[in-house]
Amino acid sequence: MKPLLLALAITLPLGSAELTSGPPLPNQLVKDWAQLPAGWNFGETTGVDVDKNDNVWVFNRGAHPVIQFDKNGKVLQSWTDVPIKASHGIRVGPDGNIWGVDVKGHALIKFSPAGRVLMVIAQPYAREGNNDTKDGFNEPTGVAFGSNGDFFVSDGYKNARVVHYSKDAEYLGQWGTKGKGDGEFDLVHDVAIDKNGRVYVADRTNARVQVFDQEGKFLTKWTNVGTPWGLYYVGRENAIYMCDGVNNRVVKLNLDGQILGVLGSHGKTPGKFDFAHNLAVDSTGAIYVAEIKNWRVQKFAK
Repeated sequence: MKPLLLALAITLPLGSAELTSGPPLPNQLVKDWAQLPAGWNFGETTGVDVDKNDNVWVFNRGAHPVIQFDKNGKVLQSWTDVPIKASHGIRVGPDGNIWGVDVKGHALIKFSPAGRVLMVIAQPYAREGNNDTKDGFNEPTGVAFGSNGDFFVSDGYKNARVVHYSKDAEYLGQWGTKGKGDGEFDLVHDVAIDKNGRVYVADRTNARVQVFDQEGKFLTKWTNVGTPWGLYYVGRENAIYMCDGVNNRVVKLNLDGQILGVLGSHGKTPGKFDFAHNLAVDSTGAIYVAEIKNWRVQKFAK
């Protein structure tokens, strides 16, 4: 039965396209994983990542915007004085520093692991930058790192581009404009980079993942995998994990865009999703999913 299960693929309607599904992922819900102290709550939970020790960093729109947990869900620290307007993506950089994307403050902020602001990329005053601004964004969403420390910013709700910076935050280039053609975007919602340097972009409203080299050359696109909200590359599996926020599921894909497994469905109860927004995978293969509408992060362990 197992070979048959692995080969199974079904299709569901998605407008004029077809949504491809696949076998269930083996991960199981860890009930009541996040052990928040009495009186604490998440707000809209927008981002999650894991560090080299499998500690979990959660970005949310509550009173404690950044919370660090250990793998068992115990709170290690929280930051209350975080100079942002609205959380979005969060990633742990190659050097262990924490990078947060402020979608309404139009900023990318680098923090030390203790919460000290180390760098800000943003326009002053209103902070909004147009699609050609080198050091400003307009509702940015995510950040990803290359093997040499260069980083790429998905920008975003109002702009429609990916911006490339050196590890020292020097502007190196960008690509993308508003549209539906190859290399064009409609809501650039996240970005991920594989071990070969290919850049995967969540083109959310166009319901596709586009793939580029680091100079912005279009390579391919995946159009039947769902609506990508969050992307996460796992090197040891050479696979991309994706939050499909419209269909409320996690999708695991190989680098040809073929679905290897799926997890989840819409709902409010534990194990279900409502606006699955972003995700991360730790060294054991456990998946963490941040949800906007359910105000939580859930852990699914192997």
